[in-house]
Amino acid sequence: MSSLDFSIQGSQFVLNGEPIQVISGAMHYFRVVPEYWEDRLLKLKACGFNTVETYVPWNLHEPSEGEFCFEGIADVERFISLADKVGLMVIIRPSPYICAEWEFGGLPAWLLQDRNVRLRCYDPHFLQKVDAYYDQLIPRLVPHLCTNEGPIIAMQIENEYGSYGNDQKYLQYLRDGLIRRNVDCLLFTSDGPSDSMLQGGMTEGVFATVNFGSGVQPHFDKLEEYQPGQPVMCMEFWNGWFDHWGEEHHTRDAGDVAGTLEQMLQRNASVNFYMFHGGTNFGFYNGANHGEKYEPTITSYDYDVLLNEHGVPTDKFYAVREVLEKYLPLAPLALPEPIPVKAFGEVKFTECAPLLGSLTALSSPVQRSCPETMEALGQDYGFIYYETTITGPRNDCRLVLQDVHDRALVFVDEQYIGTVERWSPADLMIDIPEQGAKLGILVENMGRVNYGPLLKDLKGITEGVRLNGQFLFHWTIYPLPMKDLSGLSFQALEQACETPAFYKGVFRIDQPADTFLQCSGWKKGVAYVNGHNIGRYWEIGPQETLYVPAPFLRAGENEIILFELHGTDHASMVLTDTPKLDKGSSAE
Repeated sequence: MSSLDFSIQGSQFVLNGEPIQVISGAMHYFRVVPEYWEDRLLKLKACGFNTVETYVPWNLHEPSEGEFCFEGIADVERFISLADKVGLMVIIRPSPYICAEWEFGGLPAWLLQDRNVRLRCYDPHFLQKVDAYYDQLIPRLVPHLCTNEGPIIAMQIENEYGSYGNDQKYLQYLRDGLIRRNVDCLLFTSDGPSDSMLQGGMTEGVFATVNFGSGVQPHFDKLEEYQPGQPVMCMEFWNGWFDHWGEEHHTRDAGDVAGTLEQMLQRNASVNFYMFHGGTNFGFYNGANHGEKYEPTITSYDYDVLLNEHGVPTDKFYAVREVLEKYLPLAPLALPEPIPVKAFGEVKFTECAPLLGSLTALSSPVQRSCPETMEALGQDYGFIYYETTITGPRNDCRLVLQDVHDRALVFVDEQYIGTVERWSPADLMIDIPEQGAKLGILVENMGRVNYGPLLKDLKGITEGVRLNGQFLFHWTIYPLPMKDLSGLSFQALEQACETPAFYKGVFRIDQPADTFLQCSGWKKGVAYVNGHNIGRYWEIGPQETLYVPAPFLRAGENEIILFELHGTDHASMVLTDTPKLDKGSSAE
């Protein structure tokens, strides 16, 4: 792309001396395999958009304090360069906090090793961590600013801050920190279009935008009250929505989306579609919400938007392009060649490794007087297993897991006796024989809260375990981040385990292609394909398939490992060519 001179003049954006409406679409490089970045960006351009927007998740780029990653799916510079190559401008949102239905809103779990840390405010301890990260990140972005002949036209200083707090000193510290690191493009905030949110989230010298899904005129009117005589922009036009486990899959009519867009264009507004292409929460990176109760987000981030989870244009793509054609000079529609999708058929699982017999192969245990959280033990994601011995005899004992985050399977002498869930906590009744018993508790971190006042979301058993009111002490704890399964010792599968176990299956293909792992018949767990954690499955839905992108596969032999928590009636799965994101229908 040629040099960009992007600025605000009066009530409009100006690019190289000419008025411009920014027509942007959100696509997160960290939710799409790098091999497909260019394909998705070309489709964004083909739809009539001139800009791509992305968040930057701190927890991806600094997974351990002081250890930084900018390679592979974390190569944000390559993503920006590809956007430039296809002729798109870039809006980047590197706020310490991003929300995005992403684990902990993008904040790294290691921040919570200090239970006293104050998040998203002028806390010197927190800001010291932000500065160390920004000293690595921001110099990588500066060469790509439009002021340095790159494609980045604007950068966000925090994310929907007015929905969280009102610390102006904090916002100004972030603003000044970007400027001090040579960020001289347009700086902006984005907030809900209400008085309290705008008063909390706007700050001096920073352009304000608003986020909404409908109600164009009143929401832009409210923005203009606070920012008169400036351009109006919807930084997050919610044209779809995300799903929690146990809900129905969210959809929104394409005509409704097109009509709302037309109202924005008629007002000469700029817009960023959140999302244009959602992608996938690979691994353990899904977030969670906590309003009245804890609600974890599913693996798919399809979002029901213009490109579906595996990058195919939807009805919304064509409806939006039709509207844009009325207002902008667009080239004839030219899409990249479709990426192949194949059904590879049944995969049989022929080997098994029970979890409780594999603990020392996966973890180095630690001894503690009390159950400790994942964060206290330096663990970020996955599972954690707690074990202690109880003297007997004791009958009709009430077992209480005090504040468990998030879902615990309980075992007595390695026999499963029940599950305790954070969103519907219940006590379990157990008997302890005369010789005593071993109590085991496997806790799953189902995703840290990514939005609202309950961000500080420690994982594991956060308080303690009581038996008839008596706290239990002296625990052996096995952190199980589940990043490396190579230490497992598999045996031939004779029948499925009733307790948590790893199941391994092998299949052969001639040529990799996108495919979908059909999870019906299995209850709850995590799937790995050739070592790639492709995400969680759960029989409560709505999601029934897991997306497997072709770059995770190879010609010849491929391996699937399932970590299944509750067993299965039949030890096989099917690789199909059709995603199913709603228990009642298929998503084409």
